[in-house]
Amino acid sequence: MLKLSNYFLVAVFSLSCVSLQAQQEKKALITVDLKKEIAPMKPVWAWFGYDEPNYTYMKDGKKLLSEIAALSPVPVYVRTHSLLVSGDGVAALKWGSTNAYTEDANGNPVYNWKIVDSIFDTYVKRGMKPLAQIGFMPEALSTHPSPYRHYWKPGDPYTDIITGWAYPPKDYDKWRNLVYEWVKHSVERYGKKEVESWYWEVWNEANGHYWKGTQEEFFKLYDYAADGLKRALPTAKIGGLNIAGTSGKGAMSWTNNFIKHCISGTNYATGKTGSPLEAILFHAKGRPRLLDGTVIMDMAPQLRDIQAGFNIATSYPETKNLPVIIGESDPEGCAACGMATNPENAYRNGTMYSSYTAASFARKYLLADKTKANFLGAVSWSFEFENQPWFYGFRDLATNGVDKPVLNVFRMFGMMKGNRIEAVSNRMYPLETVLEKSIRENQSDIGVLASADKKSTAVMVWNYHDKDEQGAAEAVDVTFSNIPVKNANLKIFIIDQDHSNSYEVWKKMGSPQNPTSEQIATLEKSGKLESISNKKIAVKSGKANVVLQLKRQAVALIKLDW
Repeated sequence: MLKLSNYFLVAVFSLSCVSLQAQQEKKALITVDLKKEIAPMKPVWAWFGYDEPNYTYMKDGKKLLSEIAALSPVPVYVRTHSLLVSGDGVAALKWGSTNAYTEDANGNPVYNWKIVDSIFDTYVKRGMKPLAQIGFMPEALSTHPSPYRHYWKPGDPYTDIITGWAYPPKDYDKWRNLVYEWVKHSVERYGKKEVESWYWEVWNEANGHYWKGTQEEFFKLYDYAADGLKRALPTAKIGGLNIAGTSGKGAMSWTNNFIKHCISGTNYATGKTGSPLEAILFHAKGRPRLLDGTVIMDMAPQLRDIQAGFNIATSYPETKNLPVIIGESDPEGCAACGMATNPENAYRNGTMYSSYTAASFARKYLLADKTKANFLGAVSWSFEFENQPWFYGFRDLATNGVDKPVLNVFRMFGMMKGNRIEAVSNRMYPLETVLEKSIRENQSDIGVLASADKKSTAVMVWNYHDKDEQGAAEAVDVTFSNIPVKNANLKIFIIDQDHSNSYEVWKKMGSPQNPTSEQIATLEKSGKLESISNKKIAVKSGKANVVLQLKRQAVALIKLDW
């Protein structure tokens, strides 16, 4: 009996040790070392884009662009489709037009830059810069102009948007001269130095629905556009090719063929060898799905696209040092597909979009470190949709002028300056694991990204999981070392169910589709980034400790200033 009791006590003790060990393994421990610099904290997040160019100069479009410009310490680059599409300039979902090019009765070109100017004026006045997309095909130049205008709406087949604007030009010399006149006009309007700071690129996803020509016809389109650009401004910067599904076999073939053409192919426009290429651009998308009524995100395809694009760019001596721009980088592919028609997109209104954004951008930095790519920017294809239902579930940064939680992540990024520094979390999924199967294990990803300059440090921490479920808050213990002062000001910002979250406030109002002016004012206030701590702390032997309570899908920014 005594032996049995001893055995029972040993068993209980062993189970207690296992339980204690499990608790210790679960607790999130983060260390931040201000002396261990990794690389400059490039603002690769300061790039945004959208399908509908005419939203740019509308009421809520201007408001959001002002907010985006204000949150960034550097000029923000903006990319939009349809800058050369024919039409009346009236905005619609997945549609836009400027009527920049028409022809008279004799077939002579007529250029009208009024709408294009109103778009670029909106950017330049805010200190922003175009990532100017040369496309799509004007009706008068299209080889298949009819039908031209589409009337797509959420729930319609995606292919319904592909009409006459997606075809090659019937006259490549007119196409080249259109680009020449556009760039010449831009230099006259904004000045040579300003336009030299822009990036130009041709078309969008030529390997997908957006291009109804062959690969060689696209190379010809690019060559003629680049020649027109360089004739107007030899120092202008142009790149390509904004491929879709970058890690796919067909996309990789397209990209390699395009780079080889630019390096050593015969230029269709000049007859010389090669074509101008000053930046490499490609797309990267995730793949959420709905399982038993719950949204399950999938970051892995997006990161694999990025890894493939970085690897291709760095595989040629001629391109390995070129700037790399992820022309669209998102959790999935259709910004205008709301959650009513696409329930897998229900992640977009709340904190899951913000935590995914934090966790994925951190891995983009890691992939650039790993591949040694010259990573310049990642375009979040997310803007706003004018005069649409409140919180419809579009992939946007604001709804009816009210900021959504995801925009506050970019406000956090805007406070991260200097160099990236070493920050380690025992709960952050390894990069290779996320590349292989995203973030699917029982524990969530409590990860970290940190920066520091001479007078501050900023540490972003998130609690992310692919499964859209809320969970109890977890303690996160953050330890700083090598702080060069004895006192610092601590400020903590947070995005969760109760902070920096207009969506939760809107739901508590009863989800009004016609909110009062007082309700709108409350929503606007709740959409801003909220601080939960602002105090002086003592630094002992270069060290400080901060403990957070972080709910699942929450993001926090710890900022020390001295």
